[in-house]
Amino acid sequence: MNEVTHEIGGKRPVSRRPPIVSAIIPCLDEETAIGQVVTAVLAQNVSEVVVVDGGSRDRTAERAEAAGARVIVEPRRGYGRAIQAGIAKVRDDADIVLFLDGDGSDPAEFIPDLVSPIATGQAVFVLGSRVRGPRESGSLAPQQLLAANIGRLLLRLVYGAGFTDLSPFRAIRRDELKRLGMKEETYGWNLEMLMRVAAARLPALEIAVGQRRRIGGVSKVSGNLVAGVRAAWSISTTFVRLALELRTPCER
Repeated sequence: MNEVTHEIGGKRPVSRRPPIVSAIIPCLDEETAIGQVVTAVLAQNVSEVVVVDGGSRDRTAERAEAAGARVIVEPRRGYGRAIQAGIAKVRDDADIVLFLDGDGSDPAEFIPDLVSPIATGQAVFVLGSRVRGPRESGSLAPQQLLAANIGRLLLRLVYGAGFTDLSPFRAIRRDELKRLGMKEETYGWNLEMLMRVAAARLPALEIAVGQRRRIGGVSKVSGNLVAGVRAAWSISTTFVRLALELRTPCER
């Protein structure tokens, strides 16, 4: 059913209690969607939602809090900075960290499918692929599909990994996340995680989740040509830098 991208290394003993899942949602000017997203995530047995507001000029923070999220503000711009700020604030007893966007494009009903393989010890990382599964028309811009294809080819070529997307919708065991040593502060963060997971040969799965059109607002990347070019540059430089830094599995 799910494509196994890596299944190497020991498995964690299965816990008898339900896992504590902390969701991190980076946001900037997403007042139209964020309340619905937080509500949908909490409905999937997620223990907490941490919304990282990047300095929104609208009511994003207010609506996130009203829906039940804990909101923190990261005034420094950068996708990776926002994610790292959220990681630093999750509850101390969290077992699994879940990531998704705040625009409503990631289908929250797939959260149990992302979390379950980690909770049962089948994997330590699960990626939700937007390019697999049903996609609403216009949900992914051409540059996003291009980035997914380039990322897929590079990850396959360098690491032999079978990831098909650079999707932000993903889950990872918290202890393994700490060991990854994530550093990227901008749009290359998602790619960096895939590269580090692949280089470390962590047991990983990918599931098809598809993609929905965003509920409202404008994408910070696909809806803006300049931002899209900047994101593409960040992703490209991240891959080159990390490919030089990380050793491939065969070299370990």
